[in-house]
Amino acid sequence: MTSRITYVNGRYVPSREAVVSVEDRGNQFADAVYEACQIKDGAIIDLRRHLDRLDRSLAELRIAAPMSRAAMTHVLREVARRNRVENGYVYWQISRGAAPRDHAFPAGVDPTFTATAKSQDIAAAALRYEKGVPVITLPDNRWERVDIKTVGLLPNALAKQAAREAGAFEAVFVDAGGFVTEGSSANVWLVDGEGRIVTRPADRGILRGITRSVLMEVAAAEGVPVVERRFTVAEMKAAREVFLTSAGATLCPVVSVDGETVANGAPGSVAARLRRRFHDIAERTPI
Repeated sequence: MTSRITYVNGRYVPSREAVVSVEDRGNQFADAVYEACQIKDGAIIDLRRHLDRLDRSLAELRIAAPMSRAAMTHVLREVARRNRVENGYVYWQISRGAAPRDHAFPAGVDPTFTATAKSQDIAAAALRYEKGVPVITLPDNRWERVDIKTVGLLPNALAKQAAREAGAFEAVFVDAGGFVTEGSSANVWLVDGEGRIVTRPADRGILRGITRSVLMEVAAAEGVPVVERRFTVAEMKAAREVFLTSAGATLCPVVSVDGETVANGAPGSVAARLRRRFHDIAERTPI
C-alpha cells in the first residue's frame, strides 16, 4: 500500500513521519483553525469559498496566514495529487505556532500549517443518500463562537460518539430555548408544509457552512423558496423532509429524529432534487 502524504510547514512527508512540536498551540490550547473540502471526480469543490471562510477564521483569532492564497491552493492541490485522491476530501489546519506554554499570544512565532488528503468510500455515501439516516438531539453545550471554524471540537466529538452509540448517524444540537442549532458536523434543514426549505440563520449560533451557502444558490436556481428562521425539534419531527448538509456528505436525508419517523420514513423529493443539481452550481478546482 502506498504511504499517505502529509504537508507540514513546507515539506511533503509520509504521514507516519509527519510531526509538529509538542508545544504547538493547536495541541495545547486548540488555538488553531481548519477547513475541509470535498474532492469529487478529481476536483476540489468550492475551494474559493472555503479559503474565504478560512481568512475570516484567521482574522477572528488574529492568526497570520502562513502563505498567500495562490500558494495555499497549490499546496492543497499537490497534497491531493500526491495522495491520488479522486473522491474524498482535503483537510488543512493552521495553528498560531509553537512556543513555550503561555495562555497569552507569543511574539515572533510562525504559524503551523498542515494538510492531508484522503479517499472516501463512495458506496457507503451512496447508501446514505438512498436510505437516509437517523439522528438524535442533544443540548448544545458548545462555546458561543461556533461561527469560527476552530479545532476546539470536543463537544462535537462527544455528541458524535453519543450518536454512534445510539445507532444514529448524527447528533443535532438544541439550544436553551428549545430551537435546533446544527449538527455536530453538519447544518440542519427541514422542508415545511408549503414546500419551503428552512434553516437557522447563520448568526453566531451556527457555522456558516459552505455547502449551506451553495445549497441556497441551488434552491434559487430550482425555484425552491428558502426561509432562514429558528425551528424546534417538534417542527423537525413533523416536517415533510429533514436533511443535513456538509462538505463531506453534501446533502444527506434524515429519516428519523430521536427514534420518531420523519414523514414516510424515506428520503424526500426536495432533497433529492437539490442534491442532483448541487455539483452543477458548486465551483470546481481541478487537482
